[in-house]
Amino acid sequence: MDNKRIPSSGVQLNLTLVPVREVEIDGIQMGILSDGSPYLNMRGLATMCGVVPSAIQAIASNWESEKLKPRGRKILEALITQGHSGESLYIRTRGVGGEVHAYTGEVCMAVLEYYAFDASQSNAETARNNYRILARDSFKRFIYSKTGYHENQITQSWINYQERILLNDQLPYDYFSVFREIADLMVHLVNGGLPVNDHTVPDGSVGGAWGKYWSANEMEEKYRPRVKFSHRYPDSYRQAAANSFIKPWIYPIEALGDFRKWLYATYAVENLPAYLERKKKKGEIEDIESLLEAVRRPELPSPH
Repeated sequence: MDNKRIPSSGVQLNLTLVPVREVEIDGIQMGILSDGSPYLNMRGLATMCGVVPSAIQAIASNWESEKLKPRGRKILEALITQGHSGESLYIRTRGVGGEVHAYTGEVCMAVLEYYAFDASQSNAETARNNYRILARDSFKRFIYSKTGYHENQITQSWINYQERILLNDQLPYDYFSVFREIADLMVHLVNGGLPVNDHTVPDGSVGGAWGKYWSANEMEEKYRPRVKFSHRYPDSYRQAAANSFIKPWIYPIEALGDFRKWLYATYAVENLPAYLERKKKKGEIEDIESLLEAVRRPELPSPH
C-alpha cells in the first residue's frame, strides 16, 4: 500500500486492528480491518472524491487545525452526525506492504459528501456519482462485495490475537519484541486458516529460533544486550497461570532491520515449514503450502 511513505502526524500505530483483506479494484485501494471495519486508503479515497491524494493528506495530516476551518467543520459535522468522535481521520496500522492509513466508512462518507456537495471543484461529478452509489448500497456492503469478504471471517483466532496485543502494548521505546514484530506474518497465517489459541503460539517458535540466531552470531557485540521483559497471556489461555513468571527477551531497536530480514529470509524458509508440519500432524491445519506461499517475499533482481 502507498501509505507507508506518508507522515503519521502523531497518530499512534494501532496493531490491534490490522488489515485482513487488502485489494485494489479499478485503481481504488481498499480493505477490511480485523474487527470487520471496511476502509479505503488515502489514494483510494482521493480517487473516489475526484481529487489528488495530496488534497486528502492535507486535511488528514493537519486535522487538529483543519477542523476549525470551514472545510474541516463541514467534514466534522458529518462525522458527528454518524457517531464518529472526529478525533482522527484515519487508523494507522500495518499491512502486507507496510504502513497503512485506513479511512473507515464514516470518514470516507463524510469526506466524500464534502467533495460531492460543498467543495468548489471542477470534477465534483465524480464525487457525486460515488456518493450516490454508496448511499444506495452502504459503504460496508460495497467494500465487502468488492473484496469478497464475509463477516463470519472474523474468527476466534483474531479475537485471541488482538487480546494478546492489547495486553502487551507497552514496550520500552528503544527495544522491540518478537511478538509485536511478527504481525505481518500473523496476518497471512491467520487468514490462511492457522488457529491462534493457547495451543498455537507462533511467536514462541519465532522467538526461540531468533534467540539461537542472536547468540550464534554474537549480535550482542554488534548492538546491545537483549533484556527480559514481562509478557501477559489472556485469562482464557492456560499460560496465564504463569503470567507473573513469563519474561521473554526483547531486543535493541537497532537490530530490528536484521530481525525483519532474518524472519523472511531464514525463519519462513527454514523453520516455519517444520512448525506448520507439526500443526498438521495434530490436525490443526490442512494446507501447509498455501500458508508458506502467502508468507514468501520477492527478491529484487540482481543488478546487471
